[in-house]
Amino acid sequence: MTEQPRTTEPTAVDPTPTEPEPTEPEPTAPEPTATAPQPLLPPPQPYGPPAPKDRRVLRAVLRWTAAVVVFAAVGASAAYGITRMERTDVPGLATESDGRWDYPELAKPPLPSGSPEPFDEANKAGAHYADLRALLLPAPVGATEDKALRGADGWLATKDFLAAYEPEEREEFRQELVDDGLRHIAARGWTAEDGTRTRIYLLHFDTAAVVDKAFSTDIAPYSSPGRLLRGAGSSVFDEDFPASARVDDIQRSAYTESKPYGAEQVRQAYVAAGDVLALIVQSRKGTANPVPFQQTVTLQSQLLG
Repeated sequence: MTEQPRTTEPTAVDPTPTEPEPTEPEPTAPEPTATAPQPLLPPPQPYGPPAPKDRRVLRAVLRWTAAVVVFAAVGASAAYGITRMERTDVPGLATESDGRWDYPELAKPPLPSGSPEPFDEANKAGAHYADLRALLLPAPVGATEDKALRGADGWLATKDFLAAYEPEEREEFRQELVDDGLRHIAARGWTAEDGTRTRIYLLHFDTAAVVDKAFSTDIAPYSSPGRLLRGAGSSVFDEDFPASARVDDIQRSAYTESKPYGAEQVRQAYVAAGDVLALIVQSRKGTANPVPFQQTVTLQSQLLG
């Protein structure tokens, strides 16, 4: 049997034009896909060094940032130092913010050779051997001294001291001073630039025991002063006098004239320091600033200590 030749049947042609076969696309950057919202980020910074103008801005920002940090640190440390500093730490410093006066540098006078300090253990009488006149607090800068309080040779007569009190007080008080063995009175006074008048009296007795008794029983009880100062009106214990301003071995009672007071307000303090009894008085038209009063009392106490 002979093999018949194969015939090829024509294939049917689809009349619809066909799409060309897809070819492999060239690599391109992938299209961004939708994702969950992301937090806002700063725009990307260009690579490479910033332009000259940008560098100047950057340097200025860095300098100001550093300055702010430094000043903040310095300010914080200064504020801490000031809040921790007691008034007595810088007694001579006058600051416009709180009214402290500018006192000259203070120094205690030299003692006679071989003499102990008033609160030395060997000094049983609590005696001050230094010249009492040299223990008076000097006037602050700018003040006008009251020369009438100098007395003769720096010693004030008892009658002139008693003139600071109301007339009905003077005779009885004078007799008490005689009975207690008063030896000397040294005094100093001045008027500050703001019109505040200051008077300081140092009364010297034979022993500390006499001063202690007079201070605690007659002169400086807690509620109000034992003797009426002239022009002081009704005075009460000064509750606002800072306890931190106390000086070791020194007793102190401070009083302030309570409202209503007259044309001026009077502040006063008694200080017992060994064999010396001190009276510090400040008065001023209107209201007497408590800060220079506290400063003056504290400094005088330190000189007597």
